Amino acid sequence: MKRVTILGATGSIGQNTLDLIRRAPQEFEVVALTGGRNIAQLAADAREFRASLAVTAHDDLLDDLRAALAGSGIEAASGAQALIEAAARPADWVMSAIVGAAGLPPGLTALEQGATLALANKESLVAAGPLLMATAARKGARILPVDSEHSAIFQALVGEDMEAVRRVIITASGGAFRDWPMERLAGATIEEASTHPNWDMGQRITIDSASMFNKALEMIEAREFFALDPDKIEVLVHPESLVHALVGFCDGGLMAHVGPPDMRHAIGYALNWPERRELPVEVLDLAATGQLTFRAPDTARYPALRLAREVMRARGLSGAVFNGAKERALDHFIAGRIGFLAMSAIVEEVLTRLSADKGLIDAEITLDTVMHLDHLSRVCADEVAQKQSR
Repeated sequence: MKRVTILGATGSIGQNTLDLIRRAPQEFEVVALTGGRNIAQLAADAREFRASLAVTAHDDLLDDLRAALAGSGIEAASGAQALIEAAARPADWVMSAIVGAAGLPPGLTALEQGATLALANKESLVAAGPLLMATAARKGARILPVDSEHSAIFQALVGEDMEAVRRVIITASGGAFRDWPMERLAGATIEEASTHPNWDMGQRITIDSASMFNKALEMIEAREFFALDPDKIEVLVHPESLVHALVGFCDGGLMAHVGPPDMRHAIGYALNWPERRELPVEVLDLAATGQLTFRAPDTARYPALRLAREVMRARGLSGAVFNGAKERALDHFIAGRIGFLAMSAIVEEVLTRLSADKGLIDAEITLDTVMHLDHLSRVCADEVAQKQSR
């Protein structure tokens, strides 16, 4: 029986993971579940799956969690340290689905225990890719990608020689504004940016899809996970969201991963790896689909892609700066303090300011230096946002 911990159990990735576990209860033992403010969901899941520990990230909700778990025998805890302690519980497989840089410390802790880390938290590799990969190698642990694009690349590379890889193409739906005229983008509302044409995701990643910051993060993630030369990483807009990635080889062939826009495929592949198991996902009818379309992304519409290439070239701790500034700029947009287009402008200015100090960017990549740069980038982003909102 595989022992499983889910970090970020109440989000869409966590709920889809639990859906798959629910279908094969004899194969999995749930050790710990963590969540945010959805205490009712967290407690209900902890009871259903008989977890030994449930953790909310918010200390002010600990009493609510304890009350919801009263009489169950399930331990309740809260806060950042409790998230790390949950990741330290003995488990074979840990889903890292906490959104943002907050997912890095518990993910690293899981690797330190030698667990297989199913990584849905792309920010961890963006901010601290070399640290995660080195920790996994040192502890004999394994990282399995759960982003649909990186799972697709991973699957296309099975049995292949990385020396034969000439290009990796990550596809993007284009998000809510892919067909909007450019002049409308400045006035885009939070509600409009929070609606995705294909995927059912949380608000933050849906807005990141509209700005293509999610794809920018995925470019950096692909570079770190697969040790790719940045020039080999390409992005194509693919409105149907059926081809998740393509890998091109030295003989000119392209290996494509095609599947429905359902995260249970990538989650299920990681959950059952190295085996393939039947999954409750739609069987594609390509005749009914009719056509698959692709187009190059407009770099003027999506400046995040250009910024990602700059980060990949700079390396060091620039990924931590990029991610921290992006997260804080998104906070300001959701709060209504800045416009949609201001997010990329804020990230670019923060990168320019902090990259000027080479001692910061070129420092050794440790958890402390990553979190320090994350903090500095957020403070800087607040300053830039305040200036822009005047």
